[in-house]
Amino acid sequence: MPVIGSLRRLVLAPSLEKVSFAGRGFPVTPSDATERLEAVPRAVVCGFEWGIDARSQWELERRLALVDAEQRGFAYEGATMACSVLDAMGPRRGNRTRELLLGPGRPHIFLAYIGIGFAMARLPRVLWRKVAPDLPADGGYYPEMSWLAVDGYGFDLAYFRTRRWVDRQERPAPYPWEGDADYFPRAVDQGIGRALWFVHGGNPGDVAAAVRAFAPGRHADLWSGVGLAATFAGATGAAGFDALRREAGDHWPELAQGSVFAVKARHYSGFVPEHTAVAAERLAGLAVERAVHLADSTAVPASAAGTAPAYELWRRKVRDAVGTAPVTG
Repeated sequence: MPVIGSLRRLVLAPSLEKVSFAGRGFPVTPSDATERLEAVPRAVVCGFEWGIDARSQWELERRLALVDAEQRGFAYEGATMACSVLDAMGPRRGNRTRELLLGPGRPHIFLAYIGIGFAMARLPRVLWRKVAPDLPADGGYYPEMSWLAVDGYGFDLAYFRTRRWVDRQERPAPYPWEGDADYFPRAVDQGIGRALWFVHGGNPGDVAAAVRAFAPGRHADLWSGVGLAATFAGATGAAGFDALRREAGDHWPELAQGSVFAVKARHYSGFVPEHTAVAAERLAGLAVERAVHLADSTAVPASAAGTAPAYELWRRKVRDAVGTAPVTG
């Protein structure tokens, strides 16, 4: 296993240098803020390497526990990506990933789904049916939040193949994720929007210009992704968040919706950094506890979904709720 695992790691995982902004050729000026953002993909790569090489979940969990609390969820992204790759390439579906998500990865379930999406970006579509494990629908955000896997897939496309998916603004062919091929491109755009926050180093003006370069019909989902990334990863202060909200214009509710989801994910993990609290206040007009309550009170179970996925209905309810709040600052 260690030899095979190391080969898979070398083939599938980018180096730490390759995930850096300079390595990707992103148009950013190095600063403390960009250094904070670059720590995110580094944590993902480390988590992936540990997930590929670890001999047991016990070992993997203890390696991940060494990561700082602010970055640990990103390391779990990488570890889940590794488990998904191993499951997809193996004879049985979802065993490693399921064990991780029902065990130590459960507090990081939101980012873990994104890690599944990273695996999807590196696997042929014929194997995608094997990447998402069946989990009990017991309030653990399954299956409604599994759309974050598609979000993760979109992020990966934009981060590693920026010229094609950001500059040329191509769209991937639909795929019937959770049986809904029509929603697939929208979830991909949410991930592309998250990636724009990193591609442009958390600079509000540059991120906004990148969003506006896309077709208008894609702006809402892109802004939602921007709000999620800005709130979760930070890299700007109150003034920057205020500028981002102004740049979003009529899409401020979508920006705020992404922010609320990020707060919920951070809170669920057990650690909410200061920048997340500041972002929630500036982008959504909500303190952390109120944002968490809003996310919890508007959640839509999969059984209640109709013409749209439960995930999208949940997003709409949050967006509509924050859209009625006054814009201040």
